Amino acid sequence: MRKTLVLSVAAVLAVAIVFASQSVAEEKAGKTAKVGQPAHAFALEDQNGKIHSLSDYAGKVVVLEWFNADCPYVVRHHKNDLNTMRDLEKKYADKGVVWLAVNSGHDTANEKNRETAEKWEIGYPILNDASGETGKAYGAKTTPHMYIIDQDGKLVYAGGIDDDRDNNKSKGEKTNYVDRALSEVLAGETVSQAETRPYGCTVKYGR
Repeated sequence: MRKTLVLSVAAVLAVAIVFASQSVAEEKAGKTAKVGQPAHAFALEDQNGKIHSLSDYAGKVVVLEWFNADCPYVVRHHKNDLNTMRDLEKKYADKGVVWLAVNSGHDTANEKNRETAEKWEIGYPILNDASGETGKAYGAKTTPHMYIIDQDGKLVYAGGIDDDRDNNKSKGEKTNYVDRALSEVLAGETVSQAETRPYGCTVKYGR
């Protein structure tokens, strides 16, 4: 009788642990940014020590670019012959679009971000997310991983910068997802391809 009771209690506890684990997982999943929902708020320091909050840019379109200067994919889109990020930022700056890079590497530092910005001639902020809190809230997996937030504070795009992971397409052959999505948002249209697969280096979160 006692053995049966012990086994029954153990079984109940095992089931409770499983459900608790599922609840925690679901809670964490619910906190990850999703396209079509309000974007997660953040307040992060840039390479010059200035705090940038998402609320500072209320009413504007905001682009978030997950960044790591040591990643060859990031280097490709910032240097050499592409200059993808800087060209896009300049193209839409006059239209009120705010462009923010976010470095969620656990070893990132403002000084390193500042040196990179100066060396690569990046004119927009590189935000320090060494804690990884913002990156995890958005579900950022790669550098680069791109997000677009519309004028109403809603996440309307998440994914890759383009469809040329292997860098083997000509300029006329590739599709820049962010460029297309921004033009659609500014025209008051629904983003035609709101989610794509990002590519790049894994975001170097701490433990």
